[in-house]
Amino acid sequence: QVQLSESGGGLVQAGGSLRLSCAASDRSRSAGTLAWFRQVPGKEREFVAAISRSGLTFYADSVKGRCTISRDNAKNTVNLQIDSLKPEDTAVYYCTFSTGSIANPSYWGQGTQVTVSS
Repeated sequence: QVQLSESGGGLVQAGGSLRLSCAASDRSRSAGTLAWFRQVPGKEREFVAAISRSGLTFYADSVKGRCTISRDNAKNTVNLQIDSLKPEDTAVYYCTFSTGSIANPSYWGQGTQVTVSS
């Protein structure tokens, strides 16, 4: 089992920045991909960004250029910096861990709410 715990969500004005953090349990030290997804009520969860253990990164087109994902393997943490926030970034953000397909993570955190006001 991998436990994931997100923090850093909150209310931000449009144009502002936010940094989300996720602490993962020791099990995530093995090879695997840490990622962030987000979900708006009534819609499916959406991929945001991912980072492999070696540091290879992937971003959704909707956040590319505004978002930076980083990982500290020694501390088992993954961070997501989002700049130039837009109201459409409002969602619950989930940290995930997968050893297989990034699109279908095996483990999910409980999520942290991000609300961007216009």
